[in-house]
Amino acid sequence: MRVLLSPKTVGSTSGFMGVANLEPGESISEHYHPYSEEFLYVTRGSIIARLDGNPISLSAGEALLVPKNTRHRLENPGTEPASLVFQLAPLAPRPELGHVDTEPYPGSVQAAGGGR
Repeated sequence: MRVLLSPKTVGSTSGFMGVANLEPGESISEHYHPYSEEFLYVTRGSIIARLDGNPISLSAGEALLVPKNTRHRLENPGTEPASLVFQLAPLAPRPELGHVDTEPYPGSVQAAGGGR
C-alpha cells in the first residue's frame, strides 16, 4: 500500500489518494474511517471487498464506494495479483483519527490513515 497524494506529500486539504497491490491470498485487514468515504477502483485482477461482513466481488475496471463508518476488508482470493486505487475524503481532524482497526490480522497489509 502506498499513499501518493496527501497533506504530507502535496499539501492536500480535502482528502488523499493511493494505490494498493494484493498478491494472491493477501488482504487488507478490516477497518473503518469515521470521517471519510473511501472510493475504490480495481485496476488489475479481482478482489472481494467485505462491507460490514457482506462480500462484494470486484474485477478490473469496477469501482466501489465505502461509506464512512462502514467496516471493510479487502481480499485477493485469486491466483493473480490485484491492484487498486483508493481515495478518501474528507480528511479526519488528525491522522490518528482517520483509521480504526477492527481486526488485527497478522500477515495482512496495513491500511492507510486518513487525517490531515
